[in-house]
Amino acid sequence: MSLQKPHTPEASIRLLPDDSSSAEFRELVLVGGGHAHVQVLRRFMMRPLEGVRLTVVLDRYEAVYSGMVPGYLAGDYESHDLTIDMLPLARRAGARCILAAATGVDLEEKRISLEGRPPILFDIASFDVGSRVRELPGGASREHGIATRPIANFVRDIDDQILKAAAPPGSKIRVNVVGGGAAGVELALCVEARLREKGCPAEVQIVAGADTLLSGTHRSLVRRVTRELADRGIRTRLSARVISSDSHGINLASEKGPPEYLKSDLTLWATGAAAPAFLKESGLPTDEMGFVRVESTLQVEGFDCLFAAGDCARMVDHPWVPRAGVYAVRAGPYLDRNLRARLKGGRLQRWRPQRDFLALLNVGEKRAFGCKWGIGFEGRLVWRLKDWIDRRFMSRFQVLDQNGLPASLFPDPKEMEGLDEMICGGCAAKVGPSPLRTALDRLPPAPADSSVLVGLAEADDAAVLQWPAGDVVLATVDGFRAFVDDPFLVGRVAATNAVSDVLAKGAVARHALALVTVKADTPGREAESLFQVLAGIRAALDPIGVTLVGGHSTTGPELFVGLCVTGEPGSEGRILGLGGLSEGDALVLTKPIGTGVLLAADARGMARGDWLQVGLSNMVRDNSAAAAVALAPEVVACTDVSGFGLAAHLDELLSASNVGAELILENLPVLPGVADLIRWGIKSTFHEQNASQRTHLVRPNSDLDQALVELLYDPQTSGGLLMGVSPEHSVGLIQSLHSSGDLEACVIGRVVKASSPGPRISLASH
Repeated sequence: MSLQKPHTPEASIRLLPDDSSSAEFRELVLVGGGHAHVQVLRRFMMRPLEGVRLTVVLDRYEAVYSGMVPGYLAGDYESHDLTIDMLPLARRAGARCILAAATGVDLEEKRISLEGRPPILFDIASFDVGSRVRELPGGASREHGIATRPIANFVRDIDDQILKAAAPPGSKIRVNVVGGGAAGVELALCVEARLREKGCPAEVQIVAGADTLLSGTHRSLVRRVTRELADRGIRTRLSARVISSDSHGINLASEKGPPEYLKSDLTLWATGAAAPAFLKESGLPTDEMGFVRVESTLQVEGFDCLFAAGDCARMVDHPWVPRAGVYAVRAGPYLDRNLRARLKGGRLQRWRPQRDFLALLNVGEKRAFGCKWGIGFEGRLVWRLKDWIDRRFMSRFQVLDQNGLPASLFPDPKEMEGLDEMICGGCAAKVGPSPLRTALDRLPPAPADSSVLVGLAEADDAAVLQWPAGDVVLATVDGFRAFVDDPFLVGRVAATNAVSDVLAKGAVARHALALVTVKADTPGREAESLFQVLAGIRAALDPIGVTLVGGHSTTGPELFVGLCVTGEPGSEGRILGLGGLSEGDALVLTKPIGTGVLLAADARGMARGDWLQVGLSNMVRDNSAAAAVALAPEVVACTDVSGFGLAAHLDELLSASNVGAELILENLPVLPGVADLIRWGIKSTFHEQNASQRTHLVRPNSDLDQALVELLYDPQTSGGLLMGVSPEHSVGLIQSLHSSGDLEACVIGRVVKASSPGPRISLASH
């Protein structure tokens, strides 16, 4: 059957993302998580714009506030203090969040190209993607040391480099900071203070190509900085440019003398900014350094539908504007107003940046220098002022605290309209095992069919059929409603999840058919949604040799993706069943659990970005490698863990062999953050559906961590394999699973004699 869209009246329904009727809706795409875009997201959280679907594209979930980086280097802050977790901020703004690096802009088709996935459409797009450190003259290498841009990479690496340079303690450390602007000066002063505090005397030197430090800065501030550098023994090498570097130092060329080699234990590159290459390569108007040329409205020159702000942009009418965080922050309100005006046909406002601003430099030791209206000032009170300004700014965008709980300035998710009624997607949206069994039991027995080797009677992962010629075929069907507003990701996870049922039997998956219901949107967008879903399905199936051969598509009130997958036994013809467990066998789980909790938290804007990133990585990783390992003769039974939860799927294995199990609760692999989330009351909306069977599945044990007990009923989307193995071979099996990529595979318990009456599963702490 070929993929086709039915000619039905429903196919022409035009709905908004929230299902309210409208003539059309607009796609607003924010590319990057810079200082201007975080303000747009917060404003959309407080004042959504009807008829607009907001998407934010990020190469990482964490955005770093540049104003606090010198303080972080000096030891004044922890990494959380200067980090904005973009995922919960985007969720609170009602935005779709796509984790992929932007690689280009198709100006004719109005698409943003993304790394590792198909491009996405936009009606209006805005770029706030930061910058990178400028290349050295002549293309000289800068691979040694740490570049200050991209700033998130600098924050990630600097602590390790400082610790490495400071070993052994007490050793004299040579630090070269390349760049004489505000960033270079702050880094030099703060790293000197940090190393001195650690008891490691540092020989710090600033190398600058200009003949003065802090060019363009008021003389009163320059004088104070020059005096501070001299008092702390920090040397400056002006009118000198770096022509090459290696792991031990840098080579200089100077107009005032011969070439020179400076030894270095730590090199910090703050040599000015360069724009991401894809902007110029896409044909956007740029200056000689590749920065996007924007008008005072922050629109890209010559393109009404494109905007840019922050370090990646150059204002045509105000080319003097420096690449300073204060101007990126000031651009935020203007960008938000003009994006809204462009979307609704209103008048755009021109921004006229003020030349004078409060300049504050962190010099370490919890001291700072400042300058305003040509008046300079310094001391600890200045540092406190800077600290207050920076923390106040950050508090507006940090949705969760460092523990993952809601920050005080954001509403509790329980108070946010509609969140408690949000129904989970993925495998959490399955009909529970009890109503499913009740429905099946009401059916009359199926007619005898000798071709059915495994069917409804066995309740296995996949049906096993034998054709008259003797060929054996495995078949399964699986699907679910969307768990995020990202059709590509939903399609990829749905395919990975469906194929798992065949892989769990030790079979080779071969072919698939897709059944896709796309949300009824503005005409033309259904085709885009369907394309994204199918691209996601192909991204899951192609690498493991499964061919998408057809299917059917329709429109409806929400996105639904299902697949029918067929396969055949492996080379030895073995099919792993549910039965075969014996007393003493080890129980092995290949993936961590907790996806139901994690997706429920994400829907409420309470999932940290790093938590969700790990969870999604597990969901898109297929079980093909684990299934190959499971074909070892020592593996006696296997199933995959999905919507019914670990306890119910384990009970299926135990019932097939009339045995029991003792689970070691502390051995359960759990996704990051999930245990805390469930302690805070975050559960899938279908959790209780699974947990209603607890009295039939698990013997209670009040001495154990009840949060971990509840995770036994958490519905899993694209979960791992659960297998039984002879105890003497469990160590070798775990090693094989680790080698094949399932790094968290572990023994979670053992098979014991069935206790009657009562549940088959008992719990232990060790």
